[in-house]
Amino acid sequence: MKKYGVGVVGCGNISDIYLTNISQMFDNLQLIGVADLIPSKANAKAEKYASTVYSTDALMAHPDVDIILNITTPKTHREVCEMALNAGKHVYVEKPLSLTIEDGQFLIDLAKEKGLSIGGAPDTFLGSGIQTCIKIIEDGWIGDIIGCNAFMLCHGHESWHPDPEFYYQHGGGPMYDMGPYYLTALAKLVGPIDLVAGMTKKSFNTRTITSEAKNGQVIDVEVPTHVTSMLRFENGAMGYITTSFDVWGANLPKIEIYGTKGTLSVPDPNTFGGPIMLMTANDKEFREIPLLFDHKENSRAYGISDMAKAIESGSQAQASGALTYHVLETMAAIHKSWETQTFIPIKSRF
Repeated sequence: MKKYGVGVVGCGNISDIYLTNISQMFDNLQLIGVADLIPSKANAKAEKYASTVYSTDALMAHPDVDIILNITTPKTHREVCEMALNAGKHVYVEKPLSLTIEDGQFLIDLAKEKGLSIGGAPDTFLGSGIQTCIKIIEDGWIGDIIGCNAFMLCHGHESWHPDPEFYYQHGGGPMYDMGPYYLTALAKLVGPIDLVAGMTKKSFNTRTITSEAKNGQVIDVEVPTHVTSMLRFENGAMGYITTSFDVWGANLPKIEIYGTKGTLSVPDPNTFGGPIMLMTANDKEFREIPLLFDHKENSRAYGISDMAKAIESGSQAQASGALTYHVLETMAAIHKSWETQTFIPIKSRF
């Protein structure tokens, strides 16, 4: 089995789990080196994971690097992905694919032109939780899907993230930050989305950071922080999604799928495992369904390992560019719907 060399660009908060799993969990991946604009961050990760620090250019030119993992902040996703593709490297990028559908389409087209693979987060749908739910649906336990609901409600990330500013800048907000987990899961569970009607709101003009490093710093909010949308799927199912950084607490499911024969309560799509609850026409209450597959633990980098296998076999990766673009187009359409006061059709499929 070939080991695919991975170069990691970006050594921020999320990098530890990726670096751990690339180094320890997936036999077909090998960590070659790391790069970051802040040398101290790159040096710390290189020391912790017995790796080497490179400049971004040098990492992309390294002959042993097959795949670039782009976990920079969203505003540089297009730039770094473009650099990687032009350097002849496959690329896997953290969500979202880019800040605009135009940039996303550019990257998809460039990868195709270069004969390279592009894909990206989230890969949590590959975990045991959602894969078990997919099997439950495919095996007909809840019948034909009628509708669904999804809720991601919290009060933002400034209480725990060391550098939360970008969550409230262009490309941030709850839909672009957390929506990819929920929309990807819904797309894999229910099917492609073909029409949206969205509404957005910015409830607070400023936020005060309470995490330790920047405690007390006030930041401006540039983006909507409460976003809700109706979704219509290609198969005729209908649903709602709400994502918010404005809610102090809620007692709502993460995702529920409603079918003609039952209801399926799906685990948190930001995790790989989690409890699955099912109630069918023959049940008087919900019952827990055991997880059926591997990867119940935090397995970030699974998508990169799957990409490497797909490259090897000449197939398409599951966390593909087509899927990440479909989610990006949906998120952009939700915001555009409110701006234009219209329903927005989703053209892409995966």
